[in-house]
Amino acid sequence: MAPLPLLLQQSWQELQRVPFNIPLLLVLFSSLYLFKRITRSKPNLPPSPPKLPIIGNLHQLGTLPHRSLQALSKKYGPVMFVYFGRAPTLVVSSADMANEMVKTHDIVFSNRPKTTAPKILLYGCRDIGFAPYGEYWRQARKITVLELLSLKSVQSFQYVREDEVAALVNKIHDSCLKKTSVNLSEMLIATSNNIVSRCIFGQKFEEEDGKSKFGQLSRRVMLIFTAFCFGDFFPSLGWIDVLTGVIPNMKALFKELDAFFDQVVEEHKTMKSEDGQANKRDFVAILLKLQKDGMLDFELTQDDLKAILLDMFVGGSDTTSTALEWVIAELIKNPNIMKRTQEEVRSVVGNKSKIDLSDINQMDYLKCVFKETLRLHPPVPLLVPRETSASASIGGYDIPPKTRVFVNAWAIQRDPAVWERPEEFLPERFKDNPVDFRGQDFEFLPFGGGRRGCPGLTFAVASIEYVIANLLCWYDWGMPTASVDGKDLDMSEVNGLTVPKKIPLHLLPTLHAPGSIH
Repeated sequence: MAPLPLLLQQSWQELQRVPFNIPLLLVLFSSLYLFKRITRSKPNLPPSPPKLPIIGNLHQLGTLPHRSLQALSKKYGPVMFVYFGRAPTLVVSSADMANEMVKTHDIVFSNRPKTTAPKILLYGCRDIGFAPYGEYWRQARKITVLELLSLKSVQSFQYVREDEVAALVNKIHDSCLKKTSVNLSEMLIATSNNIVSRCIFGQKFEEEDGKSKFGQLSRRVMLIFTAFCFGDFFPSLGWIDVLTGVIPNMKALFKELDAFFDQVVEEHKTMKSEDGQANKRDFVAILLKLQKDGMLDFELTQDDLKAILLDMFVGGSDTTSTALEWVIAELIKNPNIMKRTQEEVRSVVGNKSKIDLSDINQMDYLKCVFKETLRLHPPVPLLVPRETSASASIGGYDIPPKTRVFVNAWAIQRDPAVWERPEEFLPERFKDNPVDFRGQDFEFLPFGGGRRGCPGLTFAVASIEYVIANLLCWYDWGMPTASVDGKDLDMSEVNGLTVPKKIPLHLLPTLHAPGSIH
């Protein structure tokens, strides 16, 4: 065997024979490494429509974004990547892609973008709807669902719904006696506001003209939430929102809201409980008691409490009145369906002077009408935007972190690949159909789904079904002008945080059963 120094010498001599090959190999391997890094760093993004410099695809949103984005998705696919200014945005427009997003990557897609309006109006996004995904959000949502929005809690507030619907019925009764038309849209907004206000605050805060004081504030919130903020799309241009007055207006509204909530909370803290009234406690009282008794697993500051209360009021009142408005509008436009629904309701109620919860549970066709209305007219057609907290893959495409995500429920619920004759109002499609709106069927998402699904679903449904049943039971409805029938009813929309009818419902009620109104 050769000694070790000799072996080393031979090896060195061999290396000296190929001096050019070593640097060549180094260059080759370095090039391969860099090529792989470059190809890996370029994500496989979903298809995207052409964008303009600076503004990106903002010009393609139109006055009704859910419709504009549906039209674009038909050309570019069910997952589409757009740029709204400097904000990269994913638009999901199919049930399959929504299913994959929520079931496979729900945690990654559970964050919210921190935009200007919720940061200012919701105490830095300390509510439930816009709070970042994390421990605070989980605890706040948990206590809200368990203590305020559970089925038991919703049923305990049935007396509020009965009181406010009775007041609505009596107002309509007075119009019947005078044979005058009513602005039903306005009445439905007032009734929804009153129900939610009493459940949350324990009172209605009505002005002398009968309008809700806080209802006026909440409508201003809805409008200003949809105001265009340069800072949301061009972060370096946020100063323009100060010059245009958007941010000063938001801050002025916030001061009004904050003072109102402080007053409500202080009144509740000094209020003495009445024996036997525990089942009539409002949301503020329930949260304050949990806070006082140390029953919360997290710190709930007064600002947190106020953010949650505003969240619940705005989310519960406007969406409810919008859904109610569209139900009646579709029934006016489809008189045969109206007649069938009324026959069912009146058959169930019989000679009783009051509709009970047990009656609602027997009104199967009414529930089909409600579902079909939510399919065609989801109150929030573009679900509240999410934001990716990490990279993810949807439909084989790469989605970068910090991407805003819109699920176009309106487009999904009118998809001809899923729904037969999707543009027609056909309540029968839900008869003996297991598809429901509770977030498990991704072709039908009016309340969203996954971790960020609407926690107030049960509360909203209870109010809507009860109001509709009463309106259909005690009255017949028609257009105020004899020459105009339901087929001529204007069904155009107006964009906002919710999408109500552009033209309010002015209808002529006729008393169906005088002996049943009291």
